[in-house]
Amino acid sequence: MDRPAGAAHALPVAALAAVVGADLLLGRDQGVAGLAVVVPATAATVLGGRATAVYGALAVVVAALLGAYDRGDTGAALAVQVGGVAVGAAAAVAACVRSQREERQVARLVAEKAADRAVLDLSETLQRSLLTEPPQLAWLSTATRYRPATAGAYVGGDWYDAFAVPDGTTLLVIADVAGHDAVSAATMAQTRGMLRGLAQSVGGGPAAVLSALDRALDDLGNRSLVTMAVAAVGPDPGGGVRLRWSNAGHPPPVLIGADGGVHLLERPVDPPLGAVPGAPRVDHALTLAPGDTLLLYTDGLVESRTAELDAGLVVLVEALSGSAEQSLDEVCDGLLGRLGRRARDDVAVLAARVR
Repeated sequence: MDRPAGAAHALPVAALAAVVGADLLLGRDQGVAGLAVVVPATAATVLGGRATAVYGALAVVVAALLGAYDRGDTGAALAVQVGGVAVGAAAAVAACVRSQREERQVARLVAEKAADRAVLDLSETLQRSLLTEPPQLAWLSTATRYRPATAGAYVGGDWYDAFAVPDGTTLLVIADVAGHDAVSAATMAQTRGMLRGLAQSVGGGPAAVLSALDRALDDLGNRSLVTMAVAAVGPDPGGGVRLRWSNAGHPPPVLIGADGGVHLLERPVDPPLGAVPGAPRVDHALTLAPGDTLLLYTDGLVESRTAELDAGLVVLVEALSGSAEQSLDEVCDGLLGRLGRRARDDVAVLAARVR
C-alpha cells in the first residue's frame, strides 16, 4: 500500500531526530553519531532512490557535526565514523534503486500477463461461439466435441461446422488454422465466415468451394496455413447416402462401417489453404450405407509429443475398432478419453452416422 508523501518522510525525519536527540541527551564520547546510518536505511524502505540519496547526504553531514561535537576534533576516528555512515548511505541508495527496478519489472510482467490473459479469454470466447451445434437430419445423426490443449494456456484455430447448402446436401467441415494465439482465432473466424458464404453460391462440390476459399484468402493477403476437410453428404437416389469430400492438407477422414470395419479415407491430399494458391483440388466420392459413420477430426487427436501422425492414425483405427455398435456420443467421448488426454494441441471432432 502506498503511503502519503508526508507520512513517508515522517519515518526518516523521526530517525534523524532520534539520533540527534540521543547524542545530545547521552552526552559526549558515546559514539551515537554513527547511528545516523539508520536514516537513509529507513528512507530506503518508504521513499525512492533520489529521496534516499538526500537523506543519506543529510545523515553524513549530521554524523560529521555530531562527531566533531562529541570528540572536539576532526581526527581519524571521526573520518572512519563519517565514512561508515557514507558507505551505509550508498548501500541504502543502491538497495532502494534495485528494489524499485524489481518492483517495476514485476508490475510490467503482471500487466503483460493480464493483457495476454484478456486476449486469450476473448479469443477463446470467439472460438467457442463459432462451434455451433450441427443439424440433426432425418437421415443423418451427428455429434461433436472440442477440447482445448492440455499443455499451456493456448487458443488454437481448430473448429468444426455443419450446414445445409442450396443443392440439398449438408456440408460437414473440420479445419485447423496454424498457430495458438489471437491471430489464429481471428483467422479461424474469418475463414469460417467466408466458407459459409462461398458454399451458398459456389456449385460443383467441396473441391470447388475449397478452391474459391483459397482464392479469397489469397486476395485478402492471408498468410496463415489452414488445413481443412469438407464433406458433402445427401441422400442418394439409388439408396444410402452419397458422400463427396475434398481434403486440403488435413488428416484423412475415417469411415466406420456398419459391419464394424474401420478404414482411413486416404485419398491423395491436396495442399493446405494458403500453401499453393490456385493449386487444383479434387473431389472423392463413395456411398454410405445405413449405420456407416464418418469421423472428421483435427491433428491434435492423433499427434502427441511421443507419436507422429502416422503412428497416431494407427492408434486411432485401433481405438475405433468395435465402435460401430456405440452411439455417436460414446464414440466421441471414448476417443477423447483414450487419445485426447495426451493431446498437446486443441482437438475438434465431428462424427456423422447414416440413420
